[in-house]
Amino acid sequence: MLDYLIGTSELSQAIMMFGGMCVFIILGVPIPIAVGLGTIIGYILLDFPLLALSQAMYTGVEPFPLVTVPLFVLAGSLMEQGGMAKRIVGVAESLIGNVNGSLGLIAVLGCAFFAALSGSGPATTAAIGAVMIPSMIQQKYDPAFGGAIAAAGGALGSLIPPSNLMIIYGIVAEQSIPRLFLAGFLPGLIATAALMLVTYLIARKRGYVGVDHEFSFANVLTALNHGKFAIIAPVIILGGIYAGIFTPTEAASVAVVYALIIGGLVYRELKLINIVDCLKITAMISGAVLIIVGPAKAYGELMSLMSVPDMLGEALMGVTESPFLILMIMAIILIISGMFLESIAQIILLTPLMLPIVVGLDVDPIVFGILMVISCEIGFLTPPVGVNLFVAARITNLGVDRISIAVIPFLFAYIIVLVIISAFPDIVTILPNFFYGEYSY
Repeated sequence: MLDYLIGTSELSQAIMMFGGMCVFIILGVPIPIAVGLGTIIGYILLDFPLLALSQAMYTGVEPFPLVTVPLFVLAGSLMEQGGMAKRIVGVAESLIGNVNGSLGLIAVLGCAFFAALSGSGPATTAAIGAVMIPSMIQQKYDPAFGGAIAAAGGALGSLIPPSNLMIIYGIVAEQSIPRLFLAGFLPGLIATAALMLVTYLIARKRGYVGVDHEFSFANVLTALNHGKFAIIAPVIILGGIYAGIFTPTEAASVAVVYALIIGGLVYRELKLINIVDCLKITAMISGAVLIIVGPAKAYGELMSLMSVPDMLGEALMGVTESPFLILMIMAIILIISGMFLESIAQIILLTPLMLPIVVGLDVDPIVFGILMVISCEIGFLTPPVGVNLFVAARITNLGVDRISIAVIPFLFAYIIVLVIISAFPDIVTILPNFFYGEYSY
């Protein structure tokens, strides 16, 4: 079979196309341009007119749901600047009480709450890390450990809905975004529990003390009252989607307006200068998304035309026919590629190659989407591209190398979650199937 594959012209062309892209990346060419140049190589090899390339790139940025990404980025940034992050931390603190490593547990739980607002891993790390890391350092936590907690907890921003990565996957894979959002709930809860368990075990071993007050329902009620507008935001955003009041794109618009009203008029912490900063952050993040979407979409389509998914499927089936083992192999590929590729580029490039294989194994595309998101979360925490590590390093004023070492136990927690949902995919599909019914794929 190997001799046959090597002799196949489509495979040779695909290797040249992929190799060209890798060479450009190694030479330091920005990834969107490297992907575009690799695609041009493919078009030349197939003797396709380059006009078709521009049309393919246009179809990549054309889908209207892409508007959801900058809107959720803006909403999350406004909520951070408008004081919602502090109040969410207050609610998390009231729920934890005085236990070993309580500040670390509060940070993880705060990240889980804020993840339901931001849709972004780096944004969640920045918002909760800015509040919690100084507090942990003040309580004699190892700064690297505090940064690792914020980075690992921040990755929940891509798993707990709403999630920008789920939106991108839904567009590329042509899957229902509301179903993906529902599918992320239970894995998000499992991941939160796993991160909290790791935090507690390490904190107990190192003797990190708790906060200076015990758990009480009175404190919880007080914190909920102070943070009620922050806590109710996910209910409005996600509740509106599942009640059929508005689409995910409209929900993102509602989130922006809500953040402006609460941060500016209720909490009065959102000033004009803050709004300008939020718009700058949104422009930078959204620009990075859009500039990669077009070339990556064209690249993925060309790989499909070269029958690369079929070749990969045959190669994997030659190794094993177990859906679980094939999902694990794909997860390893995604984790390794996530060390070098930005997550959105990773989803756009690899989904067209991998999705046909898993569908051929009767694996629900929604399950594969969640597996892909978790693998990307691990990429947030692995150098050299691990964005959350750089955010945490900036807050702690430490080198990324120290944060990278401290985050290793949390990586294992995410890998365990990855194995669990691959072995028991019903964890992912139970909520979407309950609310929307099962569907064929």
